[in-house]
Amino acid sequence: MTDVTRAIAAATSVAASLDLPADDAIVLHNSNKLALRVTPCNVLARVAPVGEEVAEFEVELSQRLTEVGSPVGLLEPRVDPRVYTRDGFAITLWTYYEPATPHTSPADFARALERLHAGMREVDVPSPRFTDRITEAQAVVADPDRSPKLADTDRVLLGDRLASLRRAIEDRGAVEQLLHGEPHPGNLLSTKNGPLFIDLETCCSGPVEFDLAHAPEAVSKHYPGVDEGLLDECRGLVIAMVAAWRWELGDQFPNGRRFGAEFLRLLRAGPPWPTLDTVTRRLDGL
Repeated sequence: MTDVTRAIAAATSVAASLDLPADDAIVLHNSNKLALRVTPCNVLARVAPVGEEVAEFEVELSQRLTEVGSPVGLLEPRVDPRVYTRDGFAITLWTYYEPATPHTSPADFARALERLHAGMREVDVPSPRFTDRITEAQAVVADPDRSPKLADTDRVLLGDRLASLRRAIEDRGAVEQLLHGEPHPGNLLSTKNGPLFIDLETCCSGPVEFDLAHAPEAVSKHYPGVDEGLLDECRGLVIAMVAAWRWELGDQFPNGRRFGAEFLRLLRAGPPWPTLDTVTRRLDGL
């Protein structure tokens, strides 16, 4: 998000209007949505431009998952659980969790994800299918106006990989269910209450291997009943989709173009596919 100052002002204004002391805000994360720690009320505010968010879906799903005991971050209990709008921004208020140590182990990560998936099988909410995410990525790749810096040969490569991996995964006919959509380590909080998943706006239906493809490699070793062939294809698909986002015009991911180039290199090299955290550690070490 580029208009951070206005977004912070909108979030603190909403908090103050709800009798939550809001003298300052600390930016925790800034991408398509801004995450703020509002102080001194100690609330997590998530802010996005109105029309560019699925905040109502996220609020409803969080409530439903909380009711069935799923390990998800809670909405702020001192205010009504809904989407607040101010100055063109949609704002949701959540419980802020102080980071706990040690970090979540792969075994605990897998158990938390298994519990989340079990809870998601109990809730019935309309959601997109994982293939909708692929279609969005394909649209970015197919349109030079949306990805002007992507070379023609790389555009063909990326488009072909997205299409072929989509076919391979769908042809397996795996059982599908509601998923988190992006359960990478950045969306798992280590808290005194145990590991909790956040950022539910990416939820979609698909095989559980699609979720596992976003997690560190060691996590899948502790998750029961994984189809290793399907998991590898899902990892390739995730690399291809993330590559598309990194080449999209206006992408604000830090060092996004460097990541985009690396993902293209991996797609040329072919399987077996690495996990996102492996690629991130390698590039951050450069």
